[in-house]
Amino acid sequence: MKLFTTTSNLIEQMVAWRRDFHQYPETGWTEFRTASIIAHELSILGFQVQVGKEVVSEERMGVPSDDELAVYYENAKSNGGYLEYMEKMVGGYTGVVGTIKGKKTGPTIAFRFDMDALDILENDELTHLPKQFGFRSKYAGKMHACGHDAHSAIGLGLAKVLANNVDQIEGTIKIIFQPAEEGVRGANSMVAAGVVDDVDYFLSMHVGINVPLGTVIAGADGFLATTKIDAKFIGKAAHAGAEPEKGKNALLAAASAILGLHTITQHSDGASRINVGTCISGDGRNIVPAHATLKLETRGENNSVHTYVHEQALSVLEGASKMYGTELFYEIVGEAKTCASSEELVELVGLAAKDIDGVEEVQLRSKFAGGSEDATYMMDQVQRQGGLATYAIFGTTLAAGHHHEKFDIDEAVFPIILNTWLETIERIYEYQRK
Repeated sequence: MKLFTTTSNLIEQMVAWRRDFHQYPETGWTEFRTASIIAHELSILGFQVQVGKEVVSEERMGVPSDDELAVYYENAKSNGGYLEYMEKMVGGYTGVVGTIKGKKTGPTIAFRFDMDALDILENDELTHLPKQFGFRSKYAGKMHACGHDAHSAIGLGLAKVLANNVDQIEGTIKIIFQPAEEGVRGANSMVAAGVVDDVDYFLSMHVGINVPLGTVIAGADGFLATTKIDAKFIGKAAHAGAEPEKGKNALLAAASAILGLHTITQHSDGASRINVGTCISGDGRNIVPAHATLKLETRGENNSVHTYVHEQALSVLEGASKMYGTELFYEIVGEAKTCASSEELVELVGLAAKDIDGVEEVQLRSKFAGGSEDATYMMDQVQRQGGLATYAIFGTTLAAGHHHEKFDIDEAVFPIILNTWLETIERIYEYQRK
């Protein structure tokens, strides 16, 4: 007999939530509308709701300017955000945690769902289903192009089932809605705020990732440790023809750094990556450039390799700056670790998924080399304190790859995810009683 029963219209409600969130995409630390709606829904369901600085540390990475935050706040206020909760998120503290306690004793289980969108202009062709069915992004240059709108809706669907079956809960269940996953900025701040300090079992997930609909991967490993760096070289302007020797060329310092960064020696302990994504410099062709800004990232197959690459990158930046007599300023705007899923929890998720309608294949483990994910901070924290953690992939048909203007998902994956997570809770309870 199943512990948790669902209502007949729940999947329709989850689809409606997802499509609503899709129309109002909010990037990292600006999820005022999304987070306030989630907090409102959780409150109605009877969850203990924590928002803002209760669940997000003041030490954050990659936070937009106050002026940008104010614009996004007003957008949310004009488009259905709940001021009762938004007021607690001023400054971009857009995390939400809902907690529900059962009447029986048991462990603390946490589910993490991310909420943020991307800086992408969504496709406007009628063949694009969000355009065809009227839920294309209303914000120019912003789009849910990774599936976090679906993640948020799934989290709310799970919350609704738990609220309707509270007598079946053993212990405590926390649902964590995380801001700023893109750029790996948000999880570390929620860990610092203590949101997983009491967690015994931690579960996170992603839809898609080029895995077909009907396939579930119970433990995704191989996420690369990473650091995102914004580096600025400050030189001195001068007339490029009359007195170039009086200038200090920040663009040359940046160019030298780019070449040096891309020739960092590899490490024998594992694979590494480095990329300079943008270089912005100069004011005119006849002016010695006085400023240059690089946006770059380092990655490593394991934490030690990544530490090596990161330290080498900083040395290159400093050396290039000194060579051209400029000043260097840099900021860490995102970080993530590498982390392996816990074997026991991988097996429990795998057992849960194999009995779910619509699941055709269950893989216990798969390695996704190349990408990064900041849920690893939460996984690592839970594992360090003796708990179990895993990261699952739920395959679904995609209209285009992640971070693409035509990205869209097949919402048929919703019942697969919801029912797998509900069955996983039951499996955890059985595991606890052994």
